[in-house]
Amino acid sequence: MKVINTLRGLILAFAAIMIIGCQSGGPTYVMIETDYGNMKVELYDSTPLHKENFIKLTKEAFYDDLLFHRVIKGFMIQGGDPNSKGAQKGTSLGSGGPGYKIDAEIGAPHFKGTLAAARQGGPGNPAKQSSGSQFYLVQGKTYTPDQLKGTALSKKITYNDDQIKKYGTLGGTPQLDMDYTVFGEVVEGLDVIDKIAAVQTAPGDRPVEDVKMKVRILK
Repeated sequence: MKVINTLRGLILAFAAIMIIGCQSGGPTYVMIETDYGNMKVELYDSTPLHKENFIKLTKEAFYDDLLFHRVIKGFMIQGGDPNSKGAQKGTSLGSGGPGYKIDAEIGAPHFKGTLAAARQGGPGNPAKQSSGSQFYLVQGKTYTPDQLKGTALSKKITYNDDQIKKYGTLGGTPQLDMDYTVFGEVVEGLDVIDKIAAVQTAPGDRPVEDVKMKVRILK
């Protein structure tokens, strides 16, 4: 009887471990689909407010058929404005959202391929709260250690050796560091950013031909 009880205890303990493991689930990935290719994005656990909000909106199909409405080659591609869905040519975009903001979770650098939250700039947003839905994917450019040193001094940032090397090889937009929340990164399909960043744009940085997106959570 003692042996049976011990075996039962081991089975229950193993089941508990399996349940905990399933609940933790590992990294969370989403797929951003476009006519230029798909981008697999990992959402950071270190920015839980932004991660959970992006998952929530994705589950609601909020982003489906929205546009990358602001594209600046060598800088970034931006989307997530609900007003961009079905927007007529020439319509000014970039002010829409779900009706709320997200508290800042600033920390990670802006390497190429990082997913970051757009926000209102200037003195009207001293807490640097993020837009509830608008985001951008960094393209940027490479920086030498000396060039990066200038950015670091002006922003009072200390970059470690790995970060300096990454900005020198992969590139990014260090001028945005410590001002905007980075909450994910492209792990597959980085070239899609380059393809979208190369499209022809009209005044206001909106692509002449619409670049639509669809976002889904990967199981």
